[in-house]
Amino acid sequence: MKTIYVDTSVFGGKFDSEFELWTELFFNEVFDSDMKLLYSDVAEEELRDSPQKVKDFVDSIPIKNIQRVELDEEAILLAEKYLKERVVGKSNRTDCYHIAIATILKADILVSWNFKHIVNIQRIHGYNAVNLMSGYQIIEIRNPREIFNYEDHD
Repeated sequence: MKTIYVDTSVFGGKFDSEFELWTELFFNEVFDSDMKLLYSDVAEEELRDSPQKVKDFVDSIPIKNIQRVELDEEAILLAEKYLKERVVGKSNRTDCYHIAIATILKADILVSWNFKHIVNIQRIHGYNAVNLMSGYQIIEIRNPREIFNYEDHD
């Protein structure tokens, strides 16, 4: 695994009591490696109104571990296909942008704490069915707890 697309929920998870332990362990593993986190302009926009501590955390990520990527026309068109196929409803367009960007960039995995619209087996099957019908590879989608072997952390 070399590239991990991180959606907005993972950054906020660092400061959420339900997710903070696993989010902290996730980021520690990434920072101790040569992996790149793909951070999109979509996530950046979503974080615009987030608490300052979340923005400060994103700004503190070592440059060796982060790569800013952008939503482009190809990703917008793929996201629209997810919506057309009703993988999620139209109010979840931003979630589709995350999936589409990660798919087009061939990220090794997309990480999210969004269990309703992203890390959900029916949704994952839907996104990947659209990807395959559209000539793209499938995208691996998991939550931060599932990514690494966090020994001694149950």
